[in-house]
Amino acid sequence: MISNAAIEKFDLPGIRHVIAVASGKGGVGKSTVSVNLALALAQTGLKVGVLDADIYGPSQGALLGLPEGTRPDVANELLQPVTAHGVGCMSMGFVTSERTPAIWRGPMASGALQQLLTQTEWGELDVLVVDMPPGTGDIQLTLAQRVPITGAVIVTTPQDIALLDARKGIEMFRKVEIPVIGIVENMSTHVCSNCGHTEAVFGSGGGESVAQDYDTRLLGHLPLALEVREQSDAGKPIVVSSPDAPASQVFKEIATQVNDFLRDAVSEAPVINILDD
Repeated sequence: MISNAAIEKFDLPGIRHVIAVASGKGGVGKSTVSVNLALALAQTGLKVGVLDADIYGPSQGALLGLPEGTRPDVANELLQPVTAHGVGCMSMGFVTSERTPAIWRGPMASGALQQLLTQTEWGELDVLVVDMPPGTGDIQLTLAQRVPITGAVIVTTPQDIALLDARKGIEMFRKVEIPVIGIVENMSTHVCSNCGHTEAVFGSGGGESVAQDYDTRLLGHLPLALEVREQSDAGKPIVVSSPDAPASQVFKEIATQVNDFLRDAVSEAPVINILDD
């Protein structure tokens, strides 16, 4: 286990909780889960922000429907989050060209993310949802060690290779002593857009197995649904565009469980009594 005790954390004044949404590999829908989780939490009345830390493939701007070329305002030498659908967002895509790939080595990328996180005026937030880069390399480890993360959500699909990488992600967070809130199994079943027939095209039971092995919870199964993809491409996350859709209901259930975890985390924090002499 890697102790975080001697590692200085970034100062994030005004932010009560930080939730990392992570995956061991790309292509499992981590960013879609991140944005819909953030919006579902906001719909419960929480003040929520989104940090797009996926430095090599930032997509939160597009998922939130922000036009290409969106740039944040600057006030008092601090970046101002760009607001969409009621949540403030900051992304590397806002400060670099969307059509130019970020070709940076680990230390440079980590430094850029540090600036993006600490030089943004987030204001008072109940939750900052961090869309982590996929994988378990230097950037992910630096973020996990330096950001005061309350807990992590692991996104996977039922495929064996995705589950293997999800296990690696859980192990990384455990080594840096960050609680894993639970697992989201995305693309659990394919839903036919014509007849509604469902089929587990990528297998079944994988998410439950990983959750059981690591004594964590399976937060929910998300379907591979055409509507989710279409609304994401249109910049209208399913939780906002179709709040009664089955996928939206799953996201809301996930948000409820995350919110319960955050409340428990506060109640379990040590209480310091200050006595007058």
